Amino acid sequence: MVYFSKLFDDKQWFIVLVVFLIAFVIQLFYYLFIYIRFAFHKKKSGPSVRDPVSVIICARNEAENLENYLPVWLTQDYPEYEVIVVNDCSTDDTDLVINKYMEQYPRLRTSLIKEDKKFAHGKKLAVTIGIKAAKYDRLLFTDADCKPESNQWISRMSSNFSDQVEIVLGYGGYFNQPGILNKYIRYDTLVIALQYFSYALFRRPYMGVGRNLAYKRSIFFAGQGFKSHFHLASGDDDLFVNENATKTNTAIEYSCESHTRTAPKETYAKWFFQKKRHFTTNKLYKPGHKVLLTLEPLSRFLFYAGFIGLLIIPVYRPLVLSLFAFRLITQLVVIKKAMIRLNEKNLLLISLPFDLFSLFINLILIMTSRIRPSNYQWK
Repeated sequence: MVYFSKLFDDKQWFIVLVVFLIAFVIQLFYYLFIYIRFAFHKKKSGPSVRDPVSVIICARNEAENLENYLPVWLTQDYPEYEVIVVNDCSTDDTDLVINKYMEQYPRLRTSLIKEDKKFAHGKKLAVTIGIKAAKYDRLLFTDADCKPESNQWISRMSSNFSDQVEIVLGYGGYFNQPGILNKYIRYDTLVIALQYFSYALFRRPYMGVGRNLAYKRSIFFAGQGFKSHFHLASGDDDLFVNENATKTNTAIEYSCESHTRTAPKETYAKWFFQKKRHFTTNKLYKPGHKVLLTLEPLSRFLFYAGFIGLLIIPVYRPLVLSLFAFRLITQLVVIKKAMIRLNEKNLLLISLPFDLFSLFINLILIMTSRIRPSNYQWK
């Protein structure tokens, strides 16, 4: 008891308690003021204007995926649309697959980028060529290795466009497969979606994912496309949204019929490399977004650290346990609601250790993403 009394009298532990309380309040701000907006969002149904749209898919050596998924994109339940596949320097049978389906589906079109050994380029060139080839102003984007969850994908995504709404954020998930890596990838994707959907509803849209994204052709050219970050391998989705999205021109679409799915990376090394490439764009986000995105994991770390440290102080223990339980219940409710909305299963309990583990893995990713980012390629 003398030992614990000495600890209690130490002013350092009082400072730890204050930091813990501040971190707790910040965490509640995110969950009860930002994330709750998506968790309990009620989407308003309005008149659906079924204007023609262009679907753009960039493909580099994607013959197998195009063989499997292209017919699903070409048989959407929508009156007028085109599908443009940009064949970006493929060396496999991508061209043969495209030509085969062009004979079956008149709405399929293609653009070819030939390899030039003197000029290396990333995905942004392929996206730009696809946009220039598009006949319609409303553009929908996905990847060659993605599959829509239904034949209503175009209808659901495009229904959000209006005279005011120019950008639509969708959900691009991963197939549910066995293994802890699959669970973490799906958890990470779920949390990222919870963030960018919630921030959009918070009127601070900051990113979207190229696996499921829509915007108008006019806003692309008005904002000079990818000019400011063309040199980066990543950013055709998140940086474009970060630069062009406003509190009034962005909508979200999360109905199950609008989701896309793709196969996750099979190994930790491949997934880590993919995530590291994605982290190269964070430094170019708007200052306000960077503050909000940094404050959450920082306060989470201080919350966990303070909780563990203060457990050894008997006088503080009831308070600390009560606040930890309150934050935990709030977290589980929000995650569960997000899982239901995004049709993700078997992630609730494992989200608890992942919530702590992600702090360390993301710190490593941020630090290593600063090492030679210019060498990354999109395929």
